[in-house]
Amino acid sequence: MDLDERVARVTRWTSEVLVPGELRSRFEQSSEPRAYIGFEPSGLLHVGHLVTVRKMRDLLEAGCRLTVFLADWHAWINDKLGGSLERIRECGRYMQSAFVALGVDPARTEFRWANDLQRQDGYWDRVVRVAKATSLARSRRAMPILGRGEEETELDTAKLFYPSMQAADIFELPVEIAYAGVDQRRAHVLAREVAHHYGWPVPVAVHSPLISSLKGGGRMDPETLAAERKMSKSDPTATIPIPSDAARVAERIGAAFCPVPEVDGNPVVELARCVLFPWEGKLVVERSAKHGGTVEYGTEEEFVAAWRERALHPQDLKAAVAAGLGRILEPANRFFVQHPEAIPPALRPGGTAPAPPR
Repeated sequence: MDLDERVARVTRWTSEVLVPGELRSRFEQSSEPRAYIGFEPSGLLHVGHLVTVRKMRDLLEAGCRLTVFLADWHAWINDKLGGSLERIRECGRYMQSAFVALGVDPARTEFRWANDLQRQDGYWDRVVRVAKATSLARSRRAMPILGRGEEETELDTAKLFYPSMQAADIFELPVEIAYAGVDQRRAHVLAREVAHHYGWPVPVAVHSPLISSLKGGGRMDPETLAAERKMSKSDPTATIPIPSDAARVAERIGAAFCPVPEVDGNPVVELARCVLFPWEGKLVVERSAKHGGTVEYGTEEEFVAAWRERALHPQDLKAAVAAGLGRILEPANRFFVQHPEAIPPALRPGGTAPAPPR
């Protein structure tokens, strides 16, 4: 894979790269630029994560050294899984298994824990330096918990540490390419601003689109371009967890919001565009002859045009998306059938997490 192909592999199916010239420079300077993506272990993965898993594989295929950062301390700060570090780490191990089952090469990927990173000499010095270069208002805007509509008076002080820790992680790992969904844009921009302030190496930021809730997308954040009602682990009825068998996939997709001819905020269309095309390179819609016969769309643009022209019935599209998701999820489904113990009790149906500590 030559330089152009490597850059194209990283940038395809993305929403934004900050900035493209810097990304190309990283590949010119290194045969194995360091890339990372961070996750809060906080519940079952869902089909929206297939967007990021595909990009993780793209980064590996482009020759990057990939770190998957399991942010257990960050999840603890955000009171995930009842604020139990034990359960958060069990969830992180499940996530690692799911990523590998979905094709992330464990031989070329380093899985690291925030708990280990924050014990490094100099980590908290870095956090303080980031905080010193950042206004309180700027930090508050980058706090992910505020995006959930919580009142500031209800937040404990630890949550103020979150943005500075998230930026410090990038420099302490260290990484050259920070990858995430567009909802992490503020954190990445903060890291870039701090890097310019101190003369530290400036990370390139690569952002992927988010999938809207199966109940509907809602309004968009004008800065991050992320849907307000994104697919989220916090609302399991509005997503499809990993693993999920074909029946569950078909049931959830069958009930999903899918207005014709809307594209933005339409979760079924977004799954076709952002999951099926990147994973399978096409969209095949099987129909009876009396309904026009089977049709194959070879490009996202061709599919979107057909949808906007009302050439596709929603039920036909839903059936095609459900079938495609079933194929993509099959390796993960098989793994978890063979290794049911890999899903922690708190994440299984009927499992419960403890109440948040007081």
